[in-house]
Amino acid sequence: MTSTAPISLDVTTIIDASPEDLYDMVSDVTRMGEWSPETTDAEWLGNANHAVVGAKFKGTNTAGPNTWSTKPTVTVAERGQEFSFDVPGKSGPTWTYRFEPVEGGTRVTESVRQQKRSPLFIRLLQKRAGITDRSADLRANMQTTLDNLAAAATAN
Repeated sequence: MTSTAPISLDVTTIIDASPEDLYDMVSDVTRMGEWSPETTDAEWLGNANHAVVGAKFKGTNTAGPNTWSTKPTVTVAERGQEFSFDVPGKSGPTWTYRFEPVEGGTRVTESVRQQKRSPLFIRLLQKRAGITDRSADLRANMQTTLDNLAAAATAN
């Protein structure tokens, strides 16, 4: 594996849609499987049915032969501006989507930040899935997610 350092990535694109519409799409976690190549399904937990700070959801992910679930907590829910959530665990990342109006639409930035590198067990599972560089894999997946989001947003 080429990198075991904590992950810190940003991917940005401009989408011809309003910040509010894009926020509404991304913050509806039940739709994430429509555009993400790794997150295949998500559902709100408890009494939550939309993005508010403190709401939890279950996200199901897949990479190669590996399938896993996490139970993130929404940390920022500012319509048209930012949606963020923390994935639990010692190396659990924070995922953030920022929306900035610009000429031609909205600049959307998807970010992921880890404070600690992934444990050996997770790195071995990544290797089993054929992932030798998790940062490069995530960057490609994030770009695909934003490309698919743009296609869905502009199809309406």
